[in-house]
Amino acid sequence: MPRNQAFAEPEYSVEYSADCSVTLPSDPGQAVGRTHEVTVRNSGSCLCLPRFMRLTFAPESLENLYQTYFRRQRHETLLVLVVFAALFDSYILIMCAVVYTTEKLASVSVASMGLAGDIILYLLCRFGLLPDRISRRIVPYSLWVLIAVQIFCHLGLNYARFHQASDTVGWQAFFSFSFFLTLPLRLTPIVLITTVSCGVHTLVLGVTIAQQQQENIQGSALARQLLANIMIYICAILVGVTSYYMADRKHRKAFLEARQSLEVKLNLEEQSQQQERLLLSILPKHIADEMLKDMKKEPSQKEMQQFNTMYMYRHENVSILFADIVGFTQLSSSCSAQELVKLLNELFARFDKLAAKYHQLRIKILGDCYYCICGLPEYREDHAACSIRMGLAMVDAISYVREKTQTNVDMRVGVHSGTVLGGVLGQKRWQYDVWSTDVTVANKMEAGGIPGRVHISQSTMECLHGEFDVEPGNGGDRCDYLRERGIETYLVAVPKVHLGKSGISPVKLSVTSSNGNSPLLINTTDCNGSVEETCNKAPEEAEELDTRVVNPSFPNPRRRLRLRDLAERVIDAQENEQELNKLLNEALLERETVQALKGKHTNRLSLRFVDPDLEVRFSVEKEKQSGAAFCCSCVVLLFTTVMEALIDPRLIINYITFAVGETLLLILTICSLAAIFPGVFPKKLVSFSTWIDHTRWARNTWAMAAIFILTMADLLDMLSCAARVPDSGSTTVAPFLSTSSQSSLGGCLNNPKYYSFIAVLALIATTMLVQVSHMVKLTLMLLITATTGIVNIYSWKDIFDHYDTVRFQEYSSGMVPSKFTMTVMIFMMMVSFYYFSRHVEKLARTLFLWKIEVHEQKEKVYEMRRWNEALVTNMLPEHVARHFLGSKKRDEELYSQSYDEIGVMFASIPNFSDFYTEESINNGGIECLRFLNEIISDFDSLLDEPKFRYITKIKTIGSTYMAASGVTSDVNDGYICMKKEEQSDRERWQHLADLADFALAMKVTLMNINYQSFNNFMLRIGLNKGGVLAGVIGARKPHYDIWGNTVNVASRMESTGVMGNIQVVEDCYNILKEYGFRFVRRGPIFVKGKGELLTYFLKGKDKQGSFINGSSVTLPHQVVDS
Repeated sequence: MPRNQAFAEPEYSVEYSADCSVTLPSDPGQAVGRTHEVTVRNSGSCLCLPRFMRLTFAPESLENLYQTYFRRQRHETLLVLVVFAALFDSYILIMCAVVYTTEKLASVSVASMGLAGDIILYLLCRFGLLPDRISRRIVPYSLWVLIAVQIFCHLGLNYARFHQASDTVGWQAFFSFSFFLTLPLRLTPIVLITTVSCGVHTLVLGVTIAQQQQENIQGSALARQLLANIMIYICAILVGVTSYYMADRKHRKAFLEARQSLEVKLNLEEQSQQQERLLLSILPKHIADEMLKDMKKEPSQKEMQQFNTMYMYRHENVSILFADIVGFTQLSSSCSAQELVKLLNELFARFDKLAAKYHQLRIKILGDCYYCICGLPEYREDHAACSIRMGLAMVDAISYVREKTQTNVDMRVGVHSGTVLGGVLGQKRWQYDVWSTDVTVANKMEAGGIPGRVHISQSTMECLHGEFDVEPGNGGDRCDYLRERGIETYLVAVPKVHLGKSGISPVKLSVTSSNGNSPLLINTTDCNGSVEETCNKAPEEAEELDTRVVNPSFPNPRRRLRLRDLAERVIDAQENEQELNKLLNEALLERETVQALKGKHTNRLSLRFVDPDLEVRFSVEKEKQSGAAFCCSCVVLLFTTVMEALIDPRLIINYITFAVGETLLLILTICSLAAIFPGVFPKKLVSFSTWIDHTRWARNTWAMAAIFILTMADLLDMLSCAARVPDSGSTTVAPFLSTSSQSSLGGCLNNPKYYSFIAVLALIATTMLVQVSHMVKLTLMLLITATTGIVNIYSWKDIFDHYDTVRFQEYSSGMVPSKFTMTVMIFMMMVSFYYFSRHVEKLARTLFLWKIEVHEQKEKVYEMRRWNEALVTNMLPEHVARHFLGSKKRDEELYSQSYDEIGVMFASIPNFSDFYTEESINNGGIECLRFLNEIISDFDSLLDEPKFRYITKIKTIGSTYMAASGVTSDVNDGYICMKKEEQSDRERWQHLADLADFALAMKVTLMNINYQSFNNFMLRIGLNKGGVLAGVIGARKPHYDIWGNTVNVASRMESTGVMGNIQVVEDCYNILKEYGFRFVRRGPIFVKGKGELLTYFLKGKDKQGSFINGSSVTLPHQVVDS
């Protein structure tokens, strides 16, 4: 799959959009994935929020799926909230148990019931005992109501006769923030229920205190206290909204990565299928598997090999079928080149389906010749009978073409049984082929056959066991080869009844002529009585049957077809978005059920990865939300200062610590934001910020500095206040509720709890830190808790004692001192937040592992694509492979291209047949073919030289090498990209000169091989130039070839040539002599189908360039220069 921005990491920009698209690497034009963006919501209740908080996916179906995923992810955090509620109840029970009186029975009862309810709810949610609808819609609101009831019960029962504005404010703020962390709801309902909770809490406190104090009410002091409460709540809600937004972004990114992972998996499936379909359409499975295995070898392993890799196997007891279209020339003259290719494509595609039906392995298509083998790679007893049925079906199919086209076309079929060597030769344009004497006999059986009949040898007839009626074939009368070897031949007699029972169906073709003078070609869907097996099936069913037969590589064909069809449907049909979303939901569920953080991955205590490399990768993982965390510290310090100003406006140190602390925090925030917005800040600051992001100890230091500033600001304010408190023996301090004149110490003395609430906000700020381990957060929370606890118990001992004495009066003996209750409250909150921090880090590490998994899947896709492209470009020319790779082509979708001026070369080694023997010393001929493989591989390696980049190998036929020049396209440099009118004759035919150079280079290469191996192989080469049609026959089993008169003449130039020479026609001679090539006139020779042609031998080149000797070696049987 490359092209476009496939597999881009899903990122979030400052415009609040995220793009995640996965394009099929193999097909730039069609993508499995669609682009989904995070857009700004323009309607709905979320308009009350800032624009940057309104993230949503388009389309709506994707957003709904994300919300389902988000709720599932928050299901575990909902359990965290249940734990928080249980800790609150435990706190009440501990405080009641320390100093128990009968008056506390109600509090104990309510707290016990609440704790029991929390435990039951935890168990129900933990083990999924509730219906999904209830757990999704009712449980979050039920838990909110339960917590609110517990807070108000604690407020009403514990402080029944002596309410203060600070009562349970810390817990209310704690749970308000926790709702944003844990509730599996959208942001709007969480904001609403939190606002309602805080508003009701403030209203209840204000009304209750006003009723209790009535005559002695201090309106301004009460108003300031309630405003201070509101500041704490607003701070908790703002930081909570930010935390929700950060979690939402993180989960959206994880969701996009999960979606991308699914698309990658689909792409991987499709790539694998596509690779195997293409490979197995040309190569048998046992050859393909060995090739893939070798492709995955390390280069060092390949260098150790003495010879080029050859994939060759011996197969005995097989039947070889050759079939040739008789009258092809007449057929080709009656239609355009494109129509001819379409007709051949549909006809050969039909033959391929018949081959699957009759258990044949198609070997190769040579122009209008089709040959296949039965009994390979797996042996079949009835190989001969299957081949004859195949031949009869082909004759029947061509008769249907003859009837519809009104042309005298027929099939000449020859079958012979014996032994073959099957495999692949060379390193480029891999095509499976077979070699052996029996293959030659089968070829001659076809050549000596009769149109419309199946011509079989004696060995084939012996394998039939009388299944078919035969009559003498007299093949020796029509073929010298058969006569010389004394091969008895027969013609299969086919009664008309037999044809009907054979299940042979006529081909359904749809070629129409674009030429008004040519006859109407095939445009029919007729089915006669003999098509019962095929015509009753839908085309899709037939194709799937064919796919199952020719592509047996997947153990579960049903799943293979389902996944392939799914990938096609996702591309082709927009309505299948829902199906993709359904699969995505299943994939997310599957991913969530896998416990990614098991002991094998992480240490249970520290949560660090056991693999140090993985831990390093996680530690340098960049987190774009670190700036938001430091902004929260600034917000906390701001609201802390406002709250202290309301409680004690005259505490000057409060303003000093705010100015200094906020300045320092802003510096920390800017340094963390510089890496996120590099265009806004100086480069040095950006580099420093990036270094902090990627360095764990620097990140931890930065985070510790922010919390240290908050803690020190709180500590200095408290110590400054404590220093001015009169000694504990003084009785001059006015009672809280009995005097209207407040001293300068009134803020600290009357409201000491508010300074503990500052510690709660500091804990909240610590929870917001990102990219900081839970151990560092625990250290910072312990610092806050210990600092506040020491000040409460020791430095503020007198303040809290005085506060308790004045407030509770004669009931103080039955109450736990406030200094302890506040310290224990902060400690319980610290435990709660630490529990949550561990949960968050587990989630972060799990998401990191999922991200690694997605990355690995991408790598697999890239690797598969590289293999895929390497294989396909080894079977098809690169420009043709670009057209084919990734597109889901049917039989009727063709690639064809006309060329007016190309060069064609055939180069054979005629005396290789003398070298080839099938004796045991040569391993039945395999060692002879190994030598031929070395020769062809060396020829192939020449094509890697830059000067031969415009030469394309078409195929090898036995020991004949076929290549063409000028059929490449889309070249960005050189003469090919210029328009023909703008080129001189020398530029237009430069590729032909390159082809002639290539022919000379092949001679030099073979000469070097002869020198090293003490052999005397000779090349016989024919060259021609002109127009051809290039195309791919069979989209399911693609075969690239070129057709036309130019190809025929080039082939005749080779077959009528002389060993050791390059023969060309007069037209080529006139062009190539201008490039410095030397020729010898051979004279007129007779060419079948063309009459007499004047030909020349190309002997060398005046300027040979890099070749040591371009002239041929003079041998006795060569034509020499006169």
